[in-house]
Amino acid sequence: MTAATHSPLFPRVPDSADAVLDGLDPEQREVATSLHGPVCVLAGAGTGKTRAITHRIAYGVRAGVLHPSTVLAVTFTNRAAGEMRGRLRQLGAHGVQARTFHSAALRQLQYFWPKAIGGAMPRLVDRKIQLVADAAAACRIRLDRNELRDVTAEIEWCKVTQTVPADYAGTAAKEGRTAPRDPAEIAQLYSVYEDLKRDRSVIDFEDVLLLTVAVLQDRADVAEQVRAQYQHFVVDEYQDVSPLQQRLLELWLGDRDSLCVVGDASQTIYSFTGATPDHLLDFRTRHPGATVVKLVRDYRSTPQVVRLANGLLAQARGRAADHRLELVSQRAPGPEPAYTEYADEPAEAEGAAHRIHDLIASGVPASEIAVLFRTNAQSETYEQALADVGVPYQLRGAERFFDRPEVRKASVALRAAARFGGNDSLLDDVVDLPSQVRAVLSGEGWTAQPSAGSGAVRERWESLAALVSLAQDFAAARQGATLADLVAELDERANAQHAPTVQGVTLASLHSAKGLEWDVVFLVGVAEGMIPITYARTDEQVEEERRLLYVGVTRARERLHVSWSLSRSPGGRPGRRPSRFLDGLRPGSAGTAGRAAPGGSGGIERGFTTAAGTPGAPAPRRAQRTPARCRVCGRTLTDAGEMKLMRCEGCPSDMDEGLYERLREWRAVQAGRSGQPAFCVFTDKTLMAIAETVPDDERELARIPGVGMRKLRRYGSDVLDLCAGREPAGEAIAD
Repeated sequence: MTAATHSPLFPRVPDSADAVLDGLDPEQREVATSLHGPVCVLAGAGTGKTRAITHRIAYGVRAGVLHPSTVLAVTFTNRAAGEMRGRLRQLGAHGVQARTFHSAALRQLQYFWPKAIGGAMPRLVDRKIQLVADAAAACRIRLDRNELRDVTAEIEWCKVTQTVPADYAGTAAKEGRTAPRDPAEIAQLYSVYEDLKRDRSVIDFEDVLLLTVAVLQDRADVAEQVRAQYQHFVVDEYQDVSPLQQRLLELWLGDRDSLCVVGDASQTIYSFTGATPDHLLDFRTRHPGATVVKLVRDYRSTPQVVRLANGLLAQARGRAADHRLELVSQRAPGPEPAYTEYADEPAEAEGAAHRIHDLIASGVPASEIAVLFRTNAQSETYEQALADVGVPYQLRGAERFFDRPEVRKASVALRAAARFGGNDSLLDDVVDLPSQVRAVLSGEGWTAQPSAGSGAVRERWESLAALVSLAQDFAAARQGATLADLVAELDERANAQHAPTVQGVTLASLHSAKGLEWDVVFLVGVAEGMIPITYARTDEQVEEERRLLYVGVTRARERLHVSWSLSRSPGGRPGRRPSRFLDGLRPGSAGTAGRAAPGGSGGIERGFTTAAGTPGAPAPRRAQRTPARCRVCGRTLTDAGEMKLMRCEGCPSDMDEGLYERLREWRAVQAGRSGQPAFCVFTDKTLMAIAETVPDDERELARIPGVGMRKLRRYGSDVLDLCAGREPAGEAIAD
């Protein structure tokens, strides 16, 4: 056997099922050997979750417990699915399907379409932007390229949250979404978009999930055939599951419980796309007999990096924070995180660039260094700073600054103004260069105050604001500079950065850094207004920003540099302050002391019953979550209907009959508006539980089984109004 066979690229295939378990820590081994019943793996950053679940599948296959063709492992990206397939092959588990939700659903839809629907399956469109553009044209609504992208994303959100056009405005308001256009326009565009797809016999990626769900719901024979094929499911990154994906998973499962989910609520950073950690956090409620394994041994980061990560979450609030995991580093000590304050953004970028230059000179590979920022608009400053010191870089998840459509368009406008400015009324009353640039870019969408929107709208404003800031810096550095001089400077910068992409330091937004890691990470711009971002106003939005910073911190293996600047540009008013998330964590700062969250330590929580077919299994251990008990007699409840009522069927009810009838009338109205069966709003048992408990606030309402976060956000205010004897805040129920 050659030496290459033993290299990391060609690892030795384990020679037995037991050999698959070699090298796993106790918690990972528990994941790998828990092959029966529902299993929930709460896995902190860097704790080896992919290793644990791939070894679980491989151990089950090699031990003869799982047949490879009956296992479906589901994740969220093709890259992650490919990595999982590769690891399974290396462990000798051939034939296991590892796919994304969309890929698995598409295969099933293509196979069953002739039988379930008949005829040829509609063509799948790779990109829906052109269809959205056609819908806008049909509605006589003008959308630029960035607005098209934002409207497209909003339509995708509607579909994964199963929001129909008629409900969009109300649902978006209740969810606190900042719509890229008037909500009525979005609803109109969404409706026409759906009409166009039907007229052209095409479907989009969300339709793949929707149609698969519809087929499995309507055709029991098809559902049974799918369930006969796939009998064991593993879902990675479960905190990112959307309501639509959860529904598909439930249909795949049927009445079985052979399911293993893996996730970390503290890494939920995509809620704007419809992802919700509620399914992960509610797993034990839906599956009372589940085994819960917590992975907290961090093999990625040094104790110093882990201490900062734990400190960030210790100050968090909200439901995800209550389920945080206290990581324990397994690595040797390293340097303490470095905190640096700069006078302005250019100085911050220059400081980072010089440190990176020195690291590379000392032998650190450029590919093991990353600069992470909150918005893509921040990249240009760091691109230039690294170019100035001769450090190669690559952009991940973002276009180069001068390649962005809004920057190209702004450059054309500035060039035109430089040539023909004497005939431009916008420039009549301005004399200095920064004022001229502001006047020209105001016609491109720049405003003195940041845009209230998010996504592409916000990124476009940030790009234009960066040009305004650059003009101010240029004018301060070169007295008497003209608009033509600035245009020449922009051209030189653009040309210098159009070199072929090379392997070098990674520049990435925090969102696009998810799932990656480097030896050295520079977290830049960690100031109020950026992290948390200005438009994060609600408590939930601020907490998601905290989790985003947590993701950034946990990307670092050995060294972490955290920095911020006091002003945007040289000479600017130093009005910024470091992010509130660093209070009490960075040296010399005061802040709130960390708090212990329930379930923070690692370990194993077994379900109420042991798994069948596992001789010699340890005796059940008491779960931290207490069993549901009748609020009248105290008996343990196991029936789902009784658990919803929070009492035994035979115990006396103190239900408010009048409230129950008002709730039923209100539910009928809601069901009619959404075109859904009444039980999809709330079941009878849930309405009875509400009428018995008569909650006073959202906290009490949320405790009632059947009232999840999504329904609480959508219907909570109406239900509480009814409980208080008021008409719902929305449209009144007809007498």
